[in-house]
Amino acid sequence: MLKRKKNRDLVLPTEEEVQSERKRLKHRRRFIATLRTTVYALIVVAAVAVLLATLFLPVLQVSGSSMEPTLSDDDIILLIKTDNLQTGDLIGFYYQNKLLLKRVIGVAGDTIDIDEEGNVTVNGELLDEPYVTNKSIGECDIDLPYQVPENRVFVMGDNRATSIDSRSSAIGCIEEDQIVGKVLVRIYPFNKISVIN
Repeated sequence: MLKRKKNRDLVLPTEEEVQSERKRLKHRRRFIATLRTTVYALIVVAAVAVLLATLFLPVLQVSGSSMEPTLSDDDIILLIKTDNLQTGDLIGFYYQNKLLLKRVIGVAGDTIDIDEEGNVTVNGELLDEPYVTNKSIGECDIDLPYQVPENRVFVMGDNRATSIDSRSSAIGCIEEDQIVGKVLVRIYPFNKISVIN
């Protein structure tokens, strides 16, 4: 004996339900498109930021106290790549796979002298150093007066008593190709944002 299958009533959605579903799907497609566009834009912005930071404006975090009181431990600074360095500029440079921050005291050809009280003269003129609060001859084992060789710069930290810099033969003068850039601005902590000079 054959059993008959019962036909189930097929329920069709109403026009309102169809319109509601279309709106939901359309909204979902818009949301996904907007999300995709936003993600792509963020990736492009991040890539450009990394490129700028690497090539033109490196960002560094200060570690140590050799540049106090000008820069403190954990300050975040922005450097700018430049070949135009002058006495008094703060620079970042590579030394034994570390990035150090020091102040330019003399460039190629300059004659540097430091007396027992820590007063610095460049080419016979006393250097005005309002950024140094505690003058000291520090760790100095070079023969003074000292003439800066070609393609090099003589650097010192602002905290003269603790800074190890060009006064020490262990570091000496910095070659120009070791220089990452000149310190432009402190960007963190936010209450200390300022142009550095």
